[in-house]
Amino acid sequence: MKYYTVQVKARGENRYIKLFKAMHKDSPVKIHFPVRNLKIRRQGQMFEDIRGIFPGYIFLELDDTANIADYSWDFRRTEGFFRFLRSNQDIQALQGKDLEVVLHFIKQLGGISGVSKVQFDENDRIVVAEGPLMGMEGKIIKVDRRKGRAKIKLDLYDDSFAIDLAFEMIKG
Repeated sequence: MKYYTVQVKARGENRYIKLFKAMHKDSPVKIHFPVRNLKIRRQGQMFEDIRGIFPGYIFLELDDTANIADYSWDFRRTEGFFRFLRSNQDIQALQGKDLEVVLHFIKQLGGISGVSKVQFDENDRIVVAEGPLMGMEGKIIKVDRRKGRAKIKLDLYDDSFAIDLAFEMIKG
């Protein structure tokens, strides 16, 4: 399988996917938009919120025999499209570490990254027992125990950004 990245209007990813699927019902392209589940405190109350892991980006999965050029105009004509990554003239499949990071989140249950189970060792370092933070320990740049969040640094096409993922402490 090959995976490609499309930049779309931020916070309009689900709308874009719905429009594309309505316009191209027979398209063999699978579209992924990995999301994360966060607990957010507003005015003293806790709410669960679903947010994109890669805001403004969706990922296309094509069979190895398919050519992205055959489908690129279908995506470009859908409202909310900005560009393919690297560029519209140089559409490149995800490779190496970029592909590993994206697949890590796509393979989560239903594309939704839930809450990780963690504990802290004697040196006060985070140890992930299970969940989406598993295997991402080296990418953690900040831990907020009070909010139950770990900020991780992700790289995609030579660009870096940080996102928060939720965790629960377990007794070890």
